[in-house]
Amino acid sequence: MGLVGTLAMAAPPARPLEGAEFQRFEFTRVEMAFPVRIVLYCKNEETATTAARAAFDRFRELNGILSDYDPESELSRLSRTAGTGACVPVSDDLWRVLARARQISEASDGAFDVTVGPLSRLWRRARRRRRIPSMEHIKEALQRVDYRLMELHPDRQCVTLKKEGMRLDLGGIGKGYAIDQAMRVLRERGIDRALIDAAGDVGVEAAPPGLPGWRIAVAPLDPAAPPETFLWLTHQTIAHSGDAWQYVEIDGTRYSHIVDPKTGIGLTGRSSVTVVGADAMTADALASAACVLGPEPGLALIERVPGVAGRIVQAGENGRLTRYETSAWKNLPFAPDPGKPPR
Repeated sequence: MGLVGTLAMAAPPARPLEGAEFQRFEFTRVEMAFPVRIVLYCKNEETATTAARAAFDRFRELNGILSDYDPESELSRLSRTAGTGACVPVSDDLWRVLARARQISEASDGAFDVTVGPLSRLWRRARRRRRIPSMEHIKEALQRVDYRLMELHPDRQCVTLKKEGMRLDLGGIGKGYAIDQAMRVLRERGIDRALIDAAGDVGVEAAPPGLPGWRIAVAPLDPAAPPETFLWLTHQTIAHSGDAWQYVEIDGTRYSHIVDPKTGIGLTGRSSVTVVGADAMTADALASAACVLGPEPGLALIERVPGVAGRIVQAGENGRLTRYETSAWKNLPFAPDPGKPPR
């Protein structure tokens, strides 16, 4: 269910630290249909394995709640009530995600919209068949896409989908929430030095022993190119949005898997958005929204959110790259490139 980013981490050596209290452990598992990597430091293997297993299990639990691919997920069951007038009680997890999604939708004037499901289905089919959806089908789907048609009732923690045929898609926010929740599981088990990499979106806690932070490589626009920027991050998250991996090229035009909720068309401009913030759910949603908005309005949206920094890289028709950065981006702790000798 989420888009696949291309962020990477330059990890410390995969071995116990001599003379140190902590050892490094790394675990990888596929959850939510994408690879999830957990790196943590603790005193013994049993503690590490138990904590990592609990974090992976939380990802799996959330997939059963937030997935729009699973017909029996809580989200899919909610979508099937669209147009019935029912106010459907939802779990705490689904409520938190939908409530935050609504806030980002309002802040972005609908550039981020979890009711985009009918359009997502059309474009998934288009990528499989390598054929653009007809304008007739796009217009029909657009009639069922509008975040204002999703009514949230805080007093009863229930949701009403007002129009028949609505379908929710949490691909632009669910992965971030899962990272936050899995990291919470690690903290509850006493792990305070950890990294979770979920298909390129990353959350980190306290720094590895002897380092100023976790060295995170910022994804370049071209996934085949080496990263140019590295950050030292602690107690933060970094999310990426773009079309590096999920797109289809039809009749010479490249269409992203990210669909503009207002036009119904997959994005055709090449851009990459990176957002750093305190929680992955917000960073994930802001990166998705900024991708749809474009560089200047996207940057303005990120600027309005306290404690968040962002960078947008856009490719012009001639292939020349233009970089846009929020005022907070330059204040991030930049790290040296591990592949280059120090000056």
